[in-house]
Amino acid sequence: MSSTELPSVPAANVLPKVSAVRVAEGERLRSVGLPGITLTVRSRPPAREGLPPALYVHGLGGSSQNWSALMQQLEDDVDGEAIDLPGFGDSPPPDDGDYSITAHARAVIRYLDASGRGPVHLFGNSLGGAVGTRVAAVRPDLVRTLTLVSPALPEIRVQRTAVPTALLAVPGVTALFTRLTRQWTAEQRVRGVMHLCYGDPGRVTPEGFRNAVEEMERRLRLPYFWDAMTRSARGLVNAYTLGGQHALWRQAERVLAPTLLIYGGRDQLVGYRMCQKAARSFRDSRLLSLPEAGHVAMMEYPEMVARAFCEFLADKGESPAVDGAAVNRKAAGAVSRSVDVAGALSRSVGEAGSGARSGAGAGRADAGEGQAVTENPGS
Repeated sequence: MSSTELPSVPAANVLPKVSAVRVAEGERLRSVGLPGITLTVRSRPPAREGLPPALYVHGLGGSSQNWSALMQQLEDDVDGEAIDLPGFGDSPPPDDGDYSITAHARAVIRYLDASGRGPVHLFGNSLGGAVGTRVAAVRPDLVRTLTLVSPALPEIRVQRTAVPTALLAVPGVTALFTRLTRQWTAEQRVRGVMHLCYGDPGRVTPEGFRNAVEEMERRLRLPYFWDAMTRSARGLVNAYTLGGQHALWRQAERVLAPTLLIYGGRDQLVGYRMCQKAARSFRDSRLLSLPEAGHVAMMEYPEMVARAFCEFLADKGESPAVDGAAVNRKAAGAVSRSVDVAGALSRSVGEAGSGARSGAGAGRADAGEGQAVTENPGS
């Protein structure tokens, strides 16, 4: 095998047994077989019949567990399901070994077509945001609204803190990294991930940290763990280089679904400065800035994200089945501190340049810890 080749992956039916995936109280896991892939689907029984369907898609190295907190916040408002993309969480690798953005999007589309749940309220974080953008662009019939948390869309100037993750796509880097970190414990790895992904790692509870360590230990026993990470990172980088109709920013412009964009001011993986470009690219969008959040706002501030989503639906004439009282109670005042700067910060889709950037900067300076800045560029 050459140094540029990735190790072969055992067939799914001969993979070693590892510990079971954690299932939070009130959640269910099931396995769904589709052509070429098998997906694990995490769900919470809806509070009542008739709630609109929602689907959550995680980011690179994540799993459906990343959405557990938000799913619980929205259980009275949507019938939520979160998938483990092929090779992540509890889903085995795809039969063809394809981890490109297109392949991940195809997996989401296959599931929605097979389940008949579309159109859904589609959520995506990071890699899942790029996947959700592609799904919404090519299959608008499947997407009712699109909510993107720190979507991994192409950046010209990548943050230095994001470079190590991007380097996973370079042949030979993963093998070198695994050799250099062979002695790292699961606790050390989890602390590193949390410092990279959270605006404030101190928000993670001791129980949450223990659960993350347990999941890390489980994943490291999977023979395809690094293969899935490497190929998905490579697929994301490759997607950044595509031009024409397959370019992710071009596809963002084609999205018809109302789009809620959520960016964290302390995000070390997706540049906060990209929020204005995203707000201009998605034709019908609202931008929520969380100055103290990192890369996974739905895990750090699930109450705020849930409240923003419900208000977004109400503004679009798609009020949840209830008046949002359940979300309001769960928020317990956390979102009531949000700063209303709509008059100062609202930007039309056509506006661009320094005015929009300076407005966003002012919003970040005015907002206190955990406070949200909402813009409505598509109104």
